[in-house]
Amino acid sequence: MNEVKYFTKGGLDRLKEELEHLKSVERPAISQQIAEAREKGDLSENAEYDAAKNAQGMLELKISKLENTLSSARVIDESQLDESKISILSKVKLKNLKSNASMTYTLVPENEADIKSGKISVSSPIARGLLGRKTGEKVDIQVPVGLLTFEILEVGR
Repeated sequence: MNEVKYFTKGGLDRLKEELEHLKSVERPAISQQIAEAREKGDLSENAEYDAAKNAQGMLELKISKLENTLSSARVIDESQLDESKISILSKVKLKNLKSNASMTYTLVPENEADIKSGKISVSSPIARGLLGRKTGEKVDIQVPVGLLTFEILEVGR
């Protein structure tokens, strides 16, 4: 049995769009490349044919993995989440008490993390240290560079 993977509605929609693109655009393009290479003659010495077949294999593997992920995907029901505590999909404003730097993160499923847009994986060290906490709390979190102390300034959605 596949491990259940959780997504936001938007994250799941993006995954479905990617799968549809691979099937409807990429797959026919590679089939066309194989057909063109096949027309050039001897397949045993045809590098274009070999490259196209390899690309086809990689594409089919990617499609298979996406289909497998989608088969075990579940959408997070935001209405069931407790907004008084930090949980997945919480938007958290923190203050690093050592450097006085403030930062805002949104805790998202692992597969939707994007640090550039302020989305950190719920399984990251900082997110794990914040789960279940409330506004105003101070928390020590062990990260790869050492122990950091944060104050939770705001929790929202």
